[in-house]
Amino acid sequence: MRKEDEAYLEKVRTLTNRSPYYRLLGMEVTEIKEGESRIQMPFRQELTHPYEIVHGGAIASLADSAVALALISLVEREEKITTIEFKINFFVPITKGNLTGHAKIIHKGSSTAVGDVEVTDEAGKLVAKVIATYSIKKGSEMTLPI
Repeated sequence: MRKEDEAYLEKVRTLTNRSPYYRLLGMEVTEIKEGESRIQMPFRQELTHPYEIVHGGAIASLADSAVALALISLVEREEKITTIEFKINFFVPITKGNLTGHAKIIHKGSSTAVGDVEVTDEAGKLVAKVIATYSIKKGSEMTLPI
């Protein structure tokens, strides 16, 4: 990867970590590299539902965000990406600790991409498995403010 691409991805990581939604959930992008990303999210009581386990929507947000950031590393800066389909399986309830979403882009075409995500707990145990399909649009009116 070229130095300017690495610098751009670092700017994306910094911008993303400052975004209101990421701060709301406590998510932190720890790595973006070519076709991959890692995001962490700590357990917080505010993310639980009445059974006092992390809500599946919070875990889904972690996974979806991880795919988006992995894909950003592969598309042109003027291209806009959006989720068009998402499948998630949950395996264990989370009542404490940090979660990590590790995404890899497993297919990228000219107008769509597919990402695979594993969400794990602090011990490395698989919490959720996700496959997500994204749309890639050229010449979009929306770009990252970088």
